Amino acid sequence: MRWPPPISHRRRPFLLLVLLVALYSIPGAFSLRHVTLNTVEIFTTHEWFGKPTVYFRCNGENKTNLPDVKEAHMLYAFKGEESWQPLAELPEKKCKRCGLYEEDAFKPADVFDEWEMCSSDFKDGKYTRFKENQFNATFLCPNCTASAGDHGNGEHSSEVETNKASVPVIIVVSVLASVLVIIALFGGYKYWQKKKRERDHARFLKLFEEGDDLEDELGLSNEF
Repeated sequence: MRWPPPISHRRRPFLLLVLLVALYSIPGAFSLRHVTLNTVEIFTTHEWFGKPTVYFRCNGENKTNLPDVKEAHMLYAFKGEESWQPLAELPEKKCKRCGLYEEDAFKPADVFDEWEMCSSDFKDGKYTRFKENQFNATFLCPNCTASAGDHGNGEHSSEVETNKASVPVIIVVSVLASVLVIIALFGGYKYWQKKKRERDHARFLKLFEEGDDLEDELGLSNEF
């Protein structure tokens, strides 16, 4: 009689699928806060000769050159699909020190501006940074949310705080629900295996009983 293969070999794809579903059920598990440049206009250049080399960089990260930005007082618009996009990825509750610079061959880079870029700065996925006599830029981050910027609206702040407080509850409930689903599916799988073994055992016994009946009919029973 053939028995089913070991459970571990059958469960691997199933458990992998369940783990992926569990991860997707946790809010923000796959939420990427990518920042892209939407528009930029520089009001000055620091080079006496030639075209400027403008770039964006956050502390500790590689710089991103803006190859199209060469003229002052010209508005440059981007689709967010350029090869050098996105500019950065923001954490949910921590800011990054970023800036816009102009490269200089003979001395340290000239600074248009440096500032703390936070996920909470984005309202409806958009954030505008203006520096007088330097530049005006608009950044996009669809998965970033504004919360700290609306200090004047007490009702909105209260609502945001309530939503923040409910996030851990949602995560715990999602994880518990995922665990219960895994336990239920595993229990169903074990029950199915048990019933299958019982059916195979009953079929095996029935074959022996039919063999004994056939020997009795043919008079082949052992008689000495």
